[in-house]
Amino acid sequence: MRNPRDFLKPLANGAPQPLLDVPATPSRMIHFFDPSNEKMAAKVPDIAQQADVVLGNLEDGVPADRKEAARAGLVEIAKSLAPEATLWTRVNSLESPWVLDDITAAVLEAGDKIDVIMLPKVEGPWDIHYADRLIAQLEAKAGVRRPILIHAILETALGMANVEEIASASPRMQGISLGPADLAASRRMKTTRVGGGHPGYRVLDDPDPANPEAPRASAQQDPWHYTLARMVDACTATGILPYYGPYGDIKDVAGCEAQFRAAFLLGCVGTWSLHPVQIGIAKKVFSPDPDEVAFAKKVIDAIPDGRGVHMIDGKMQDDATWKQAQVMVTLAKSLAERDPELAEAYGL
Repeated sequence: MRNPRDFLKPLANGAPQPLLDVPATPSRMIHFFDPSNEKMAAKVPDIAQQADVVLGNLEDGVPADRKEAARAGLVEIAKSLAPEATLWTRVNSLESPWVLDDITAAVLEAGDKIDVIMLPKVEGPWDIHYADRLIAQLEAKAGVRRPILIHAILETALGMANVEEIASASPRMQGISLGPADLAASRRMKTTRVGGGHPGYRVLDDPDPANPEAPRASAQQDPWHYTLARMVDACTATGILPYYGPYGDIKDVAGCEAQFRAAFLLGCVGTWSLHPVQIGIAKKVFSPDPDEVAFAKKVIDAIPDGRGVHMIDGKMQDDATWKQAQVMVTLAKSLAERDPELAEAYGL
């Protein structure tokens, strides 16, 4: 077990000093692109102006014969992106034959441009410890000036069982995303959907005693509620950020928005976008509603010190709702700094 004081020390001589806090920059949507696809790569500079984060994907979705091209494309894009753009990459899984070259190229050739390395199928803190030390060694070799953070994807039952240990494994941890497709397979869930609900996962009202044969109301449930809530707790308890993952049905914009909103309400700060249409959905959902921000500001103004019980608009407000209001206004302020439209809508 590492001494907590060692978290403040680099894991390699010459590596940058670890961060004490995760940078609080907006990451409402992490937009995936294939760096080996020339048409897609050409659109990245424009998409980077719309999305909070652009992510060069080297893992699933990139065929084996294009892995090297994707890696080279990521480095090229990293060198050409505007300084204000936020660039992440998802490397191949740690058991793959490509991951060592993925991490090496990302750090040695684009280390000062890569903000976060996303690790798929993380199963325990040991995976984070390995990547942590490797990245530190490469940072030292390349002279990287700021630490590259790690983002874990929750995609296996073992990873779910160890999610708290994963979240606290390193000061390099930035956040965790839900990977519903691989996690469903790992759990033997009977679904082939990528995220979202399932029409068979539902509850049924009790029969009407007076008319047992009458139709009974039924409602579809969210099979990811427990997983997402536990992941959010693990992240917030350790000061890192929770994210929903992919919603695979690109055409189902209503279902996508509903799933994103459920994740936002549970505490997630962002999600993945797999198609440009999902960028707008994520921006809408993961930006607080202006009316809710206005009410939160009213609560803070009425209870400057957060103490006591107050009646505001006919509702009781106390220190707990004051804390909720602080969360809402803090998020609104951080988004308003980068988005003039939201700044106007929020009156900030």
